[in-house]
Amino acid sequence: MPRTLITGGAGFLGSHLCDRLIEEGHSVVCMDNLITGDTENIEHLFELGQDRFRFVEYDVTDYLHVGGELDYVLHFASPAAPDDYLQYPIQTLKVGALGTHKALGLAKAKDARLLLASTSEVYGDPLVHPQPEDYWGNVNPIGERGVYDEAKRFGEALAMAYHRYHGVETRIARIFNTYGPRMRVDDGRALPTFMGQALRGEPLTVYGDGSQTRAFCYVDDLVEGLYRLLMSDWAEPVNLGNPDEITIKEFAEEIIEVTGSDSDITYEPLPEDDPQVRQPDISRAKEVLGWAPEVDRREGLERTLEYFKAELKCRPKRNDRV
Repeated sequence: MPRTLITGGAGFLGSHLCDRLIEEGHSVVCMDNLITGDTENIEHLFELGQDRFRFVEYDVTDYLHVGGELDYVLHFASPAAPDDYLQYPIQTLKVGALGTHKALGLAKAKDARLLLASTSEVYGDPLVHPQPEDYWGNVNPIGERGVYDEAKRFGEALAMAYHRYHGVETRIARIFNTYGPRMRVDDGRALPTFMGQALRGEPLTVYGDGSQTRAFCYVDDLVEGLYRLLMSDWAEPVNLGNPDEITIKEFAEEIIEVTGSDSDITYEPLPEDDPQVRQPDISRAKEVLGWAPEVDRREGLERTLEYFKAELKCRPKRNDRV
């Protein structure tokens, strides 16, 4: 039975990866400091027992030790939503730098393969569209978003250094906008914010004139791509996302339609360094992994809607929580 550590395993993507790897026969150690993760995402796994699933509440920027053998390390610990990395800028930088360093050191010590969760934000506000992996990006290192962008860019550089100089098997996933169950309502990302507002009958907040574009990938497709990358022999970055591009204004209108809401759309000033376009070139993923997303956006939104309806019944708006 392969044994795998997933840092950030109680988060949105991390928890889905816990599910998938357990399905694939892995014994999973899930590690999370719960700054943005939630044990509700993984509580269904506790009944499996310590041999199949173990949760450890821990900050991976500290000394990182896991007893016994490890075959894989998946480093997904990081605030990822804008509200989170703007609220926790220092923690975001630390987990991208110190956390990645600790995870790579552990992988080296255990002779394990490491998968790094990077992001499309390494491209910044891109001057090339769509974005291929050989594009170096257009990033403001001292802007508010720089704490996330540069943390991930440094993490990629560190992973490649460990690969080249220590022979660590590393895999780098540049993850584009992903959505699905277990996202937090009102976390600053477009989909959970729009869906929460629509279900409450509030106006949907669009920044700028809404002409900026995004491309949204359903979580099941993304996890399939991550698993294929983990099991591949490819060490350089791979874009994972759905290239079906849409403007934010059109996306807000689509959310209103899917939810059956009578909400209006309001407009606010565009945040600093907000990317004007975002669309993955997934040619490499198709060629190397044989992967492309299969769930179309409307189907994915309808699946996600049921989760958000249930969430809003049992949880207050995030800013209203004690």
